[in-house]
Amino acid sequence: MTDPGPHYDTDPKAHPGLHAIAAVEAGKGLLALSAASGLELLGPAPLQRWIELLIHRFHLDPEHGSMAWLAHSISPGSVHLAAGIVFAYAALHLLEAWGLWKAKAWASWLGCLGAALYLPFDLYALARHPGWLAIGVLIINVIVVWVLARDILKRRR
Repeated sequence: MTDPGPHYDTDPKAHPGLHAIAAVEAGKGLLALSAASGLELLGPAPLQRWIELLIHRFHLDPEHGSMAWLAHSISPGSVHLAAGIVFAYAALHLLEAWGLWKAKAWASWLGCLGAALYLPFDLYALARHPGWLAIGVLIINVIVVWVLARDILKRRR
């Protein structure tokens, strides 16, 4: 990237907002990493039993609907694919967390774009299910986008 300019403090300790966002991203990455590991360790059989238990518990149709489709589509290959996708998600968030902790410009860009992509979904969720949870999630994502965009703009000055 370009040189951050004379007014940008390159010391990562000067950016507590980036550290807070990095901590959240690291948490998301670690949770996703444990989920990917859990998928690989469990395998398809316990997952199928769990889905079938949910179908019976909630009196769902075992032959039709999304839960039935899910129960029938669980296989070793699909579990490996899901674990791989979740692992990639974890790696991306852990990499972003490291970059934000070190106040790297590319991490601010990655985080800002990633958080901004959620905003239309947050607005949709707020319109469909208004409440404090939807408002809180929207506010948090707007703050994250604002902090990261501000960091990007400071680097350009």
